[in-house]
Order: sequence, then structure tokens, then C-alpha cells
Amino acid sequence: MQKENILLIEDEKKISDIVKSYLEKEGFDVTVAATGEHALRMINKHFDLVILDLMLPDIDGETICTSIRKISDVPIIMLTAKSSEDDRIKGLGIGADDYVIKPFSPRELIARIKAHLRRTKKSEKMMLSFNSGLLIIDTGSMEARKNQQVIPLTATEFRILLYLAEKPQIVFGRLQIVNAVQGYDFEGYDRVIDAHIKNIRHKIEDNPQKPEFIKTVHGAGYKFIGVPD
Repeated sequence: MQKENILLIEDEKKISDIVKSYLEKEGFDVTVAATGEHALRMINKHFDLVILDLMLPDIDGETICTSIRKISDVPIIMLTAKSSEDDRIKGLGIGADDYVIKPFSPRELIARIKAHLRRTKKSEKMMLSFNSGLLIIDTGSMEARKNQQVIPLTATEFRILLYLAEKPQIVFGRLQIVNAVQGYDFEGYDRVIDAHIKNIRHKIEDNPQKPEFIKTVHGAGYKFIGVPD
């Protein structure tokens, strides 16, 4: 079986050595980039997941994340000492799939990595179509298309959209959504889900203020209102 490749972007050698050791023991191939410049040279290569420190010596991690998102929907886990809720929301808002705060448990990090990789593996092909073919969700390719154009969703955004679309008109609370797509709860999940929903709406709705697909149910959560074909 081919090993999964992980890009670890981390300038603190002690941390990168520990994470690399744990990952290799779990059977992953690991490439370490200690600077943002090195990371940017690597992102065109194939990786199954990226672990990204935000405070690099030359280029900030947010810029690296934005650059990766321009060319890839690879899962990105931010690994950082920036611990405020606003930092977490900002990171997820620019395309990260997960956010782990230093100091961290290597075992928890490994568990999160495996969870993301499981969810990004292509599943049995299934096509969901809504609003007379306006929106297509393809689970085989993990792509969503609107008007036949691929929508640039991150892996987490795709999972949220699919989770809601599989049960139209059913209201899901934020905690239900985060547990379904991430597999675990975490602090500040309500604002995290709101940030992801905002990103999805900007990508799939003609007018996010008057959504055709994802509706806010105030005080309860969200529901998918697209009409199945």
C-alpha cells in the first residue's frame, strides 16, 4: 500500500522532529519545510495533508495557507501558539480545515490527521442533484459543481455541504455539524461552523443574503433548502 505524504511546515526543529517521528511511526512519509519560502516551493508537489505553523521566520502561515488554497483543496491543519478564538476563526476563514494549539498532544494530532485523511478518501460514487441540475454534489470525486463549474470547496467545506444536502429541510445544530464532519467537539465550535458556512455560501450562492441552498434557522442552526431532482 502506498504511503500517504504529509508536508510539515514548522521552523522549530524540536517540534518538527517530534511530529515527524510520530508520523513516521504511523507509516506516513513526511517532508519538512522550515521556512515559508521552502514551503511555497513544495506546494506544487502532491501531498495528502499539510501541517502548517503560522509563525514562520520569513512568511506568515496565513499567506502560505492562502497560496495553497489557490491551487489545492488538500486538508490543512494549522499548528500554532496563536490561541485566541479570533485567530482560530481567521485561520478557518482563509481555508484551514483544522486548528491545533501549541502545546499539543502528538497523539491527538495523529488522531486528527487520520480523521481528515479518512474523510478525504474517495468514497463510493454518488451524485446528488438540486434545483434542476443547478447544483451537483459528486461524492466520488469529492467535488461540487454549480452551472457545470467546479466550486473550489475545501475538504471540510465539502463535508459540511454534503452532510446538510443529504437530508434537505432537516435543521442541524452547530454541534451536530461539527461532530459529524470532524468527529470531535472543540472550543468555539459555534463560530467555527458559522465561518465555514459563510465561506460555503460565498461559493455556492448567487446572493449569500438570500440563499437558495443553505438557510440559517435562528437559534437552532442550519438546513439545506435546495430542491432534490
